Amino acid sequence: MKLMLRSLKGYRLLAVFSLVLLLVQAVCDLMLPAFTSELIDTGIQNNGISYAVPLQATQADAAEWALFLTEEEKKIFENEYVLQDGNFVLQNTQEENLQTLETVFIPSLFARHTAVTEDLVQLPQNVHLLQEEEIAQLQEEMLAVRETVTRDTAVLGDAFRKSSCVADVVTMFNAAGGDADTLRTQYLWKTGVKMLGMTLALASLAVLLNYVTARIGAGIARDLRVKVFNKVLSFSGHEMNSFSTASLITRTTNDIQHVQMVIMIALRVVLYAPLMSIGGVVMVMRTTPSLAWIAALAVGIILTALAILSVTIFPKFKIMQKLVDGLNRISRELLSGVQVIRAFGREEEGERRFEKANSDLTKTMLFTSRAMAVVEPLLNLMMYGFSAIIVRVAAPRIDAGVMEVGDMTAFTTYAIMIAGGFLMVSMVFVYAPRALVAASRIQQVLDAQPLVSECENAVDISDAAGVVEFKNVTFRYPDTQNDVLHNISFTARPGETFAIVGGTGSGKSTVLSLLERFYDATEGEITVDGVDITKASLASLRRLLGYVPQKGILFTGTVESNIGFGVDSLSEEQRNRAAAVAQAQAFVESKPDGYQSSIAQGGSNVSGGQKQRLSIARAVAREPKIYLFDDSFSALDYKTDAVLRAALKKEVADATVIIVAQRLSTVMHANAILVLEEGRMAGIGTHEELLQNCPAYRKIAQSQLSEKELGMKGGDNGEA
Repeated sequence: MKLMLRSLKGYRLLAVFSLVLLLVQAVCDLMLPAFTSELIDTGIQNNGISYAVPLQATQADAAEWALFLTEEEKKIFENEYVLQDGNFVLQNTQEENLQTLETVFIPSLFARHTAVTEDLVQLPQNVHLLQEEEIAQLQEEMLAVRETVTRDTAVLGDAFRKSSCVADVVTMFNAAGGDADTLRTQYLWKTGVKMLGMTLALASLAVLLNYVTARIGAGIARDLRVKVFNKVLSFSGHEMNSFSTASLITRTTNDIQHVQMVIMIALRVVLYAPLMSIGGVVMVMRTTPSLAWIAALAVGIILTALAILSVTIFPKFKIMQKLVDGLNRISRELLSGVQVIRAFGREEEGERRFEKANSDLTKTMLFTSRAMAVVEPLLNLMMYGFSAIIVRVAAPRIDAGVMEVGDMTAFTTYAIMIAGGFLMVSMVFVYAPRALVAASRIQQVLDAQPLVSECENAVDISDAAGVVEFKNVTFRYPDTQNDVLHNISFTARPGETFAIVGGTGSGKSTVLSLLERFYDATEGEITVDGVDITKASLASLRRLLGYVPQKGILFTGTVESNIGFGVDSLSEEQRNRAAAVAQAQAFVESKPDGYQSSIAQGGSNVSGGQKQRLSIARAVAREPKIYLFDDSFSALDYKTDAVLRAALKKEVADATVIIVAQRLSTVMHANAILVLEEGRMAGIGTHEELLQNCPAYRKIAQSQLSEKELGMKGGDNGEA
């Protein structure tokens, strides 16, 4: 979680903007049910009349209505209505005034409506033409009827009273020459246009929000990939072995994708869902507080279901990520060694290993998928079940006039919004557990402290001559107790070739790894021109080195891009010279595209010897002060080996050359040879000196060279 929050810091403005968009979107969503309620209650049921206040009335209707008015209400009537063209017309039709007048006039209007429709009284026609005495007596009787109606209908709801009054208001309006149908049509159009505008606004907000969140998610994923990749580049061999290549690839791709997905969902849903749920609760309390317990019950049940889901499934996602790592590791291993598998006829064994890893991952994924598959239908069932409860509870209230149909519709919509908010949160449960696990795995990489690091105030040794010295160097791998190298001391100088030989596992390649600072020595000191390499900047140290690994490693691209991999800009002259020295020019120029010929991933479209020659050309093109050859001639035939070393000797005349070799013919003419045996120095000297003084070297020589070759005092002057 901390990783996600830290990643969002660089996108604060966009995140705040998305929050504003979510807030506006939530407000618009919450307003739509209110419009629906108005459309049903006012537009359809009440003919587009929002308030139970006569807009106009004939003199006859006004006189009849006045019989049910108190003296105080009559004064209000006289202040608000003006006689125009034979009709009483309301002057102030502002909403605030209508709302006030509705409270004043509903008792009288409802009493008149009930008295007439229930035949409680028989009113004479043309009341306005009666004598004052008759009107006064009639009014006294109607006020008594009003009291009776009010007392007998006290159980009826305000909604029923209002609807009854609106029916009389419509009749009075039409009788005075108005057209209630026109009012209704205008109201429906007005409300419909508002709803359409709100819907279009919501669509626009959704598009804009998706764009913003996608940009934030993609940006964070890009930044995390850069951070993880740069961190991995700083790893020593220990960290690389700790995480494994397959796991690092999974963390850089699959894990970051999960983090990106959950951040996008969080910005769209996790913030939006609470806004909708809280807003829905507020609207429910405002519109129909008596039914709020249904919404509370729904929220409680849904939260319980999500809590159970979280406890049950979350641990499985942790296991799943480990199983993905395992599957990637086995797949990479089997595909890399497919030729060996075929050669030994172990296809079935490879299939069994893959099938087991695949089956374990599939079982775990099926468990989580099945569990999540239940969530949405279950929450939908709850949501629609609550809708049914709402209808069941609201129906008697509507019948009693306590609630209107539109209010019930709005409440149902708000209840669905509340439940829908939690349904959205449930979607996050599909991604969040894996994303949290993925984020913790990414954080492990970012928090890893490389054993090899650059010290403060590191020295730049780019101008060093290239004198390499090992002083009593001992090395053991981290978390082990046995020394790989013990008390190694030697000096390699510019213009000289220093060779290292020994049996398999004697520590030859480890010497080069220490000089390159892939690892740091456990004890002792390694210097270049007298400067401890742990105090030198890594960039300047490695600029001095031209490294050729034991296994030729090429990168996807062209022959030219691989030769020029170690330099900022490769001239044609540098390219041709490096290829010529490495004896690669002939086979490169024989290709149709020459130096622009493509190199497949890992150099799979060239032979082992061609890989090694291109790797050597890459080192030569860099023109380093120190050459490191890690058994780099093993894939070459003897003739090519001899010609290459002769050409190389002229090229590296002023450089320090350190060669690790299995074949003594490659190094027997070196200026000095270090013999390693189980990580210890068995001898150091020239070929002739070691034959006389070092049994270990003599044993190696006798296993590789003839008696004639062992008796040679010199050799081809062209050999390095």
